[in-house]
This record gives sequence, structure tokens and C-alpha cells, in this order.
Amino acid sequence: MKPPEPSESANVIAERLEKENRKLNQQREIDLDRSLDGFRVGSVPYLNAAPLTRGIEDQIILAMPAKLAEMLGHGELDAALVSVTEVIFRDAYDVLDGVAVASLGEVKSVFLAHRKPLEEATEVFCDPASLTSVELLRVLLGERDVRPQFKPLKSYDSTEMPDFALLIGNPAIDFLRAKHQHEIWDLGAAWYELTGLPFVYAVWALRRGVSNGELRTRLREARSFGMDTLDYIISSRNEYDLDFRKDYLGWHIHYHLGSDEKRGLARFMELLRKHSTRPLYAPRYVD
Repeated sequence: MKPPEPSESANVIAERLEKENRKLNQQREIDLDRSLDGFRVGSVPYLNAAPLTRGIEDQIILAMPAKLAEMLGHGELDAALVSVTEVIFRDAYDVLDGVAVASLGEVKSVFLAHRKPLEEATEVFCDPASLTSVELLRVLLGERDVRPQFKPLKSYDSTEMPDFALLIGNPAIDFLRAKHQHEIWDLGAAWYELTGLPFVYAVWALRRGVSNGELRTRLREARSFGMDTLDYIISSRNEYDLDFRKDYLGWHIHYHLGSDEKRGLARFMELLRKHSTRPLYAPRYVD
């Protein structure tokens, strides 16, 4: 019998592996379905959170960062993907180790839109959903000896945008991609320029005193599933265009919380002590 052509053999092998991989992913999705039964878990309705909730999307309560923090604080959630300041300003939560929303440099979805030089900022209007981004901006401007007042932003309408506006999440991306008269100061890039370290924007915060070993396992599995199927997430989401999703999820955002990210968080806390009077608490990581 004539052996198959090498190219044909490679194609057959590739098809078989692809089929097996699809079956494996289907089984992982089945295993994650209803895996959060008995737990109340919240996340943000932003594109950058999608890889952390792969397979558990339908079991998640979606809310803005500030609302999630409020719900977690009131005991209405057992875990939430919250702004990292929520766990360093309140000694009430554990942090799921190894998982985060972070960037090493430009992040694209957290920035100060400004029409005047940064040194002229006396008032900055902030998305009411923002938590960590406000404190990050406070630190970055404070290091430039600029200390503005922070006020709520009433509208994302570009025609009504003030001279200095802090924008986050999907609405920030919408503004970035639309016509506008502002310059963009990306806070991820500014942080990296200042420190040379990653910045951690959000983490899984877990209520203390609640038995949640199974929940931690499921959240890790969802993140692992999201990382393994990131190409699928990028291709199947409908926000923006494919090239932007590839760039944003595949390059600007990363989802691990390792030694460099923890060093970045420690540096952030050090600078917060310099520019803020609020008490701070070191994160307590749990496996």
C-alpha cells in the first residue's frame, strides 16, 4: 500500500486534533454550566472581563465596578471581579491568587481625555463607575505635583466632554474610536513609564468567612478555559472589529497575577500612601 503523502497525513492529523479539541472544549463548557449553583458571583459588562468568565457567563451578575463593590460590601455577592482598590481599602476580602485584569503598558480602556496640558488640570470629571482608575490618576498626577479635584462625569457625549475627563471600560473605547477633540493620556502607559511594572486593575475578591473552595476552583477553571479559547472569544465577540479585539485582548490586557503584578500592586500602595490619607491593607491571597 502506498503511504499517504506527508502533507495529507499532516492535514488528517490536524483535523483529528481539531475535532478532539472541540470535543474537549464542549465538555469543559458542560462541566462549567451551573457550576456556580449556590454562589452569587458578579463581574463587569466589559470586553476585558470576557476571558475570565468563559463558560460561566450565564451564571454571572453583571454590574459596573462601583456597584459590584457595593453589592459585595453588603453581602449580596460571594465573589466579584472588583477594582483592586476595593481589596486594599477594605480589610474584608480575600483575593484569588494568580488571576487578574492587568496590563504591561498601554491598556486602551483607562485614560484621561484632555484638551489642555496636564499641568493645568484643576478639575477632573470621572466616570462614576471608576474606582481604581481614579486613585491611579491621583497618583500619576500627584507625581507631577498636580492635584485636581475629582468630580462625577455626567455624560460621555463627545460634544459635552469637559477639558479633563477620566474614562474607563467599553465607553472609553467607544470614545477613543470616535471623533473627538481631546488628547489621550493612557494610564497603563503612564504607569509603566513611571515604574516599569505592570498595573493590576481588577481581581476576584471573595468574602471572608464563607466556604468557597469549590467557587475558587470554578473561577480558576473559567479563566483557564478563557485563556485556552482566547482565539474563539476574540472571533466570536461582536464588540468593535476583529483587529481591535485581537490587539486589545491578545496584547494590551493580560490575566495573570504573578510576582511582577504583585510588585506593581505593592508599588501602587506605596504611592497611594504618599498621595492619599486613606488606610491601606495588604491583599490576602488565597489559592
